[in-house]
Amino acid sequence: MSMMNGGYGLQVMRSLRRDSSVTKERIAPGTVRRIAGYARPFRTQIAGFLALVMVDAVIVVANPLLMKAIIDYGITPGRVDVVMWLAVVIGGLAVLDAGLGLLQRWYSARIGEGLIYNLRTEVFDHVQRMPVAFFMRAQTGALVSRLNTDVIGAQRALTSTLSSVVSNVISLVMVLVTMLVLSWQVTLVALVLLPIFVFPAKWVGRRMSTLTREQMQLDAEMSSVMTERFNVAGAMVAKLYGRPDDEAAHFADRAGRVRDVGVIVAMYGAVFRIALGLVAALATALVYGLGGVLAISGAFALGTLVAQSSLLMRLYGPLTSLSNVHVDVMTALVSFDRVFEVLDLKPMVAEKPDAGPIPEGPVTIEFDDVRFRYPAASDVSLASLESVARPDTGPSQEVLKGVSFTAHPGELVALVGHSGAGKTTITSLVSRLYDVDEGAVRINGVDVRDATLDGIRDTVGVVMQDAHLFHDTIGSNLRYARPEATDEEIWEALRAAQIADLVKNLPEELETVVGDRGYRLSGGEKQRIALARLLLKAPRVVVLDEATAHLDSESEAAVQQALKTALRGRTSLVIAHRLSTIREADTILVVDDGRVVERGRHEELLERAGAYAELYRTQFTGSGPGGA
Repeated sequence: MSMMNGGYGLQVMRSLRRDSSVTKERIAPGTVRRIAGYARPFRTQIAGFLALVMVDAVIVVANPLLMKAIIDYGITPGRVDVVMWLAVVIGGLAVLDAGLGLLQRWYSARIGEGLIYNLRTEVFDHVQRMPVAFFMRAQTGALVSRLNTDVIGAQRALTSTLSSVVSNVISLVMVLVTMLVLSWQVTLVALVLLPIFVFPAKWVGRRMSTLTREQMQLDAEMSSVMTERFNVAGAMVAKLYGRPDDEAAHFADRAGRVRDVGVIVAMYGAVFRIALGLVAALATALVYGLGGVLAISGAFALGTLVAQSSLLMRLYGPLTSLSNVHVDVMTALVSFDRVFEVLDLKPMVAEKPDAGPIPEGPVTIEFDDVRFRYPAASDVSLASLESVARPDTGPSQEVLKGVSFTAHPGELVALVGHSGAGKTTITSLVSRLYDVDEGAVRINGVDVRDATLDGIRDTVGVVMQDAHLFHDTIGSNLRYARPEATDEEIWEALRAAQIADLVKNLPEELETVVGDRGYRLSGGEKQRIALARLLLKAPRVVVLDEATAHLDSESEAAVQQALKTALRGRTSLVIAHRLSTIREADTILVVDDGRVVERGRHEELLERAGAYAELYRTQFTGSGPGGA
C-alpha cells in the first residue's frame, strides 16, 4: 500500500502549494463571527458532515486492527470461520466507507454550493447598487475575481479546510494512540524518521508556494494579453496598428515563461512525492525490522506487526497537513475577508428609508445653486480593486460652482460649452448617478436625494454618446427598458427611431444578436437602437448626452424627426452636438468652468455677442450647417 493512498498525499501537496505569505495578512476583527453567520443556515448539514468525517476517521484505524485480528485469531490458529467472518466485516467496512464518501460529497456539495450561491448573489446585488464612480475606478477583472476565486476560497473554509482539519486531527490521535497501545517501541522508532520528512517538506513547501505565486502571476499576465487582444475593441486596434509577428513573439515569450515555471513546479512535486515514498519505505523497513525481531522473540504477534505497518502509512499524511493547517485556515479567512471588504463598501448614492415617489404629471427640473466635486478614490472604491492603485493626494477640484436653472414642463434645454466645462456632470446629477455636495437638484419639487431610486429611473430616460448594447438579441436589449413590452410595441419604438426597416431586413429580425457591446451594428444603427430603447421606456424626462453624435446627416434628420414626436410634452435636457438641436431649444445654457455664464434662445444669445456667439462661430459653424 502506498503512503499516498487515502487522499493524504493530495492533501499534503495542496497544503504545500498554498501561498504561505497569506499568514502575514491582517484579518479584520469580527471576521470569524461573520463567517459563523453565513454558516448558520447550513448548521444541520455541517453537523451531519462532521459526524461522517469522524466516522470515516474511525474506519482508518479499524481496518488495520481487523487485519491484525484476522492474522492473529484466524490465519495463525487456522480458524477458517474467524477468517471468513472478519473478511466479511472488512468488506462491509469497505462498502460503508464508500457510502460515507458519497454522503460526505453530498453534504460538502450542499454546503459549499449553497454558500457560494449566497455569497455570490449578495456580492453581485451589492456591487450593482454601487455608484457609477465605483465602476470608473474598479478593475473589472478584480471584481469578477471577488465573485469567483475569493468566493470559492471562502467556501473551502466550510468544506475542504474544515473537514481536513477535523479528519486529520481525529485520524492522527487515533493512529498514534493505537500504535502506542500495540507497541510503543515500534512507534517510537517510526517517529524517529519524522523530522527527516517534515523539515524538508517545509522547505519544499516554501519553495513551491513561491513558484506557485510566480506561476499564477505569469498566468494572469498571459490572460491579460489574451483578454486585451481578443475583445472587439482590442482586436480592432491590433488589426489596425499591430504587428502580427511581434504580437505572436510577445505572447510566445509569456507562454514560454509559464511553461518553464510549470516544468520546475512539476519537478519539485515529483521530488516531493518520491521523497515521501522513500521515507515511507525506510520507516516501513524499520518497523518490519524491529517488529520482525520482536515477533520472532514472541514479544508480540505477527498481526500486530502488520497492523503497525499499515497504521504507519496513515501517520505522515495527517502530520504534514496539520503542520500547514495555519496556511489553509488563513487562506480561507483571507478569502472571506476580501469578500467582506466589498460588502462593507457602502454606496455613496443610497435610497433613504423614508424616500418617496416623484409626483405624477409633467416634470419640472430645478438646479438650485448646485456645487459638486467628484469623490476621492477612497470614498467610492478599494485600492485592491484597482490595477494601479495610487492614493489621492488631496480633494478633487470643484466641477460645478453654483449652477442654477429651471427646465419647465415640455421644454428642451440645451447645454453647450467646451469639453470639460461640466455639461455631462449636470446631466449625471439629474439621473442621480452622483449626489450634489451643496444645493439641490429637484424633480417636480422633490429633491432627488429624497426620492426613491425606482421613481427616478422611471421618470428619467438617458441616451449616452456611446450607447451600450448587451451581447444579446435586439429584442432583449429593447426589453431591458420595459420587460413586459409586446413585439408590436417594440416595432413601434423601432419605427419611431427610424430603424424598423433595417431590423426587418435582418435574417433573424428581433432575434438578431448584436455582438459584444453591439459591435455587429454600425455606430448610427447602434445609436438608433438605443433611442428606440428610450422611446419604449417613454420617460417623462429625457436626457441626451450628445446622443446624435454618431449619426450621419441622413440618419440624424430621421432621428431628429422621431425625437420631435418623442420629446413633445416631455422635459428634455440635451448636450448639444448638432446645430439643429441648438436652434430648436427653448433655452440654451452656456456652461464654462462649472458655471452657467449665459442663457437664452439661439437668436438672443447671438445678438449679445458674448460667450455663446464666440462658441457658435468656432464650434458649430466651423464644420458646416450640420456639423459639430
